[in-house]
Amino acid sequence: MHKALDSVLKYYEVQNNRIRVGGQFLSDIVTESGSPLYLYDLNIAGMKYRKLRDSLPDEVEIHYAIKANPHPEIVTFFKDLGCGVDVASEGELDVALRAGVAANKIGFAGPGKSPSELEAACAAGIDSLNVESEEELNQANAIAERLGMKLNIALRINPAYELVASGMRMGGGPKVFGIDEEQIPAILQKFDRWPNLNFVGFHVFAGSQNLNHQSIITALEQAFSLIEGLLPDCPSPPAMINLGGGFGIPYFATDEELDIQSVGTALQTLLQQKRSLFPQTRFVLETGRYLIGEAGLYIAKILYRKESRGEVFLVLNGGMNHQLAASGNLGQIIKKPYPIALIDRIEAPETETVNVAGPLCTPIDTFGKKVELPVSKAGDLLVVFCSGAYGYTSSPLKFLGHANPLEKVLPANQ
Repeated sequence: MHKALDSVLKYYEVQNNRIRVGGQFLSDIVTESGSPLYLYDLNIAGMKYRKLRDSLPDEVEIHYAIKANPHPEIVTFFKDLGCGVDVASEGELDVALRAGVAANKIGFAGPGKSPSELEAACAAGIDSLNVESEEELNQANAIAERLGMKLNIALRINPAYELVASGMRMGGGPKVFGIDEEQIPAILQKFDRWPNLNFVGFHVFAGSQNLNHQSIITALEQAFSLIEGLLPDCPSPPAMINLGGGFGIPYFATDEELDIQSVGTALQTLLQQKRSLFPQTRFVLETGRYLIGEAGLYIAKILYRKESRGEVFLVLNGGMNHQLAASGNLGQIIKKPYPIALIDRIEAPETETVNVAGPLCTPIDTFGKKVELPVSKAGDLLVVFCSGAYGYTSSPLKFLGHANPLEKVLPANQ
């Protein structure tokens, strides 16, 4: 039993043992478009957005984290739904602006922003530059002064606590991300040193890919407590607080879906309890993976079926160069397979154990070892689910010189 596969399949239609996406059989889409192929269904992205929006308090803004998937059509889709965006480079900022995202709905994070990026953020007039060091404050002020502008600044805090049960932890202990919480009061008290910077609030992001709702709730409670303690030192009341996100999706056989409704209920209670302390503050939650991850598929063709010393290997025409995360080489400590299926035998009995490999000349190019699948042959199409986030642009596309995969976006129904 693969719980993640069961979880993601509820977003897809299965007819006569075949997967349908956007009203079409997936194999027909691949016949028309070719493979390897990334396919993104905006109908599913819309379902995930509505689920998140319905779970969170109305006053909490949702930002789409572009790093999850910067495809312009996807960014435009979430913009049209009312999302702000979070960017982490000048390139992502350009994608957001070209997609028509209003500058006052853009946050910009990242521990190593270049002078060019600071200038671009200032010139665009973004909602908040999430600053991660005192030296960055000095550089940002100098650039804003040269441009004759004021730049909106939020301080990204590296909290003392960690977001337990996260796939990647970005807070707690020594970190390249943010300013250690114990250093924040002193920085706030000398904000008059930076006359071209406009303090607007705080950014707290402790970790990502979390499926434990209680862990996320505890982190939100700790974030409110931390920021409450900083209020006496603020040069002005915080106009915006970005509480991060970290909402995960099921990838592996034992993963349980995040109880996002419980997170939203707890956040509503926190806001009711703390609203008197933050009467004019906007609250933001950022997420990318939760919104687009399950809406994306990676499809590849079996080139060869071979046996080696009693084991079966399915060799595909695409691999870790296209979908690095699914190969276990993007942050996983222990390699575990993403949900994998044959697209035209999705409900067939699992009748053999196989190893699913890519075409690259390296032993780490694999999507799964000892995976249970129906008996397959060369020419069959295999799909890797949960490929909408951290897929195409997070992979070493130029490694070994293979052709890039195709990308296709299925529009949302009107």
